[in-house]
Amino acid sequence: MPQEREPNAAGWAPFERLAERYDAWFDGERGRRIFRVEADCIRGLLKDMPRPWLEIGVGTGRFAAELGMDEGIDPSSAVLKYAAGRGIATRIGRAEELPFSGGRFGVVMLVVTICFLDNPGLALGECRRVLRSDGHAVVGLVPRDSAWGKMYARKGAEGHPFYSAAKFYTAREIVKLAERAGFRLNQAASCLFEEPGLEVDRYQRPREGVVADAGFVGLRFGIDRNGGKLEKGE
Repeated sequence: MPQEREPNAAGWAPFERLAERYDAWFDGERGRRIFRVEADCIRGLLKDMPRPWLEIGVGTGRFAAELGMDEGIDPSSAVLKYAAGRGIATRIGRAEELPFSGGRFGVVMLVVTICFLDNPGLALGECRRVLRSDGHAVVGLVPRDSAWGKMYARKGAEGHPFYSAAKFYTAREIVKLAERAGFRLNQAASCLFEEPGLEVDRYQRPREGVVADAGFVGLRFGIDRNGGKLEKGE
């Protein structure tokens, strides 16, 4: 694999060093429950989307394998070994400079990736470039203004190896960045309505739209300029 690295690797460097620790989180009881509801939240946004599908920031391939991604890209070779082992066609590379020709994909997906990027606006522009005219970009994020976003930001400030490299955004901020890149929001879903410190056997099912205080939000953008907007009050 190429050894070239991006100038500022702060966002993905922890995943390179701690790939095993990151992947193991999904196997814990809490991790499994959170992953299940987040995957379900995104799954509905992928229904009937044209192929092929690419996950940007594929990590160890948990979401890619669960949601049926065809390809995955990540700057960390350490996590890509796990993704490849889960059957994903992998490639090393950066979201801000995708090594693909224009108009190649029906879906590009970024799940909890935006917060680790140096330049999310540039990355969304690259998503726009590599999508087909009927394609969609799907973004999953932990909103900065939610209880979950505040908890993760606090952990980052305390030196958590992953969250200390993250910069969280609100759903509105991501919508604005996407609009500048030539997208329009046409569908959204939300989950993690429970407080982050609450122990639950199962999280509530995802709901349509951008729900205030939800700890995880999925946004689907089309490039036909005919999409909708955030719900009133968001």
